[in-house]
Amino acid sequence: MSSLTYKYLLWLIVGVAFLVAPFVAYPLFIIKMLCAALLAASVNFLVGYAGLLSFGHAMFFGSAGYIAGYVLKTWTGEGLIGILAGVGVSAALGFLTGLLAIRRQGVYFSMITLAFAQVIYFLALRLPFTGGEDGLQNVARPVFLGFIDTADNQTLYFVSLALIGFGFWCIWRIVYSPFGQVLTAIRDNEPRAISLGYQVNRYKLIAFTLSAALAGLAGSVKVISFGLATLTDVGWGTSGDALLICIVGGMQTLWGPLIGAILVVVLEHMMVSTPEMIQIVQGLVFIIVVMLFRKGIVGQWLVWWHARQAKSDAHPSSNHT
Repeated sequence: MSSLTYKYLLWLIVGVAFLVAPFVAYPLFIIKMLCAALLAASVNFLVGYAGLLSFGHAMFFGSAGYIAGYVLKTWTGEGLIGILAGVGVSAALGFLTGLLAIRRQGVYFSMITLAFAQVIYFLALRLPFTGGEDGLQNVARPVFLGFIDTADNQTLYFVSLALIGFGFWCIWRIVYSPFGQVLTAIRDNEPRAISLGYQVNRYKLIAFTLSAALAGLAGSVKVISFGLATLTDVGWGTSGDALLICIVGGMQTLWGPLIGAILVVVLEHMMVSTPEMIQIVQGLVFIIVVMLFRKGIVGQWLVWWHARQAKSDAHPSSNHT
């Protein structure tokens, strides 16, 4: 069986699994995993494919949630407008942050993103419409396109799945586009990219803005699903969780954030009765993955798969499929 056939078979299995999932598991729990996966995927896109390590992606995730929730609660009940408002604000915030951050490299870039995230956290704590420490509560489930009512959990799940799926499709399309190839070249050898005539800072700024918008999409879906936006959404811990998911699942892979999110969120759910142990267990998982799976779970599996394919190609007579 060819690698392309395996790839199509994998996509089919994953697609069927997500279609069946809300009938065998609690839909809101799966939505929580999907939102965490898209947030991690937005970080993975920025770090893994553009080489920009952000410590402040929670500000895009959380600010989009606040804006989407506020729009839905006070202006309109149309879910698509709330989603677009959240994504638009997070993209604008990403553009403004990127204008300053991309002028620095390495740890200085990361510290600038963290500083901006702390500013957004302070604003979320002090602005009147956010609800302060209580958060923005009681956001009603919206209606999409005027006729898709998300009051039912299963309907909400499929709407959320479509939105999150669109986010992952955007990442896949960007990564395998000429723009994505230039980003990879900048990540691998920035001086050479500059010598070839590419406006490196412009590419970085676009990538940062796109990543912020995708994180905003995750935050917007989260608030329409749970009807709540809190300070936790904009806290540094959320940014740390997204990075942890990326590392556990595998950087520079499209499947890594999804696998990492499933593992991390399931662990949190299993230990909900002992919250003080969650970070300890997550730390142990991180250590185990770093020691045994240097490229993350998916990354290490891909290394094994490519080695197997190379061995199969080197000995075609042994391949009977």
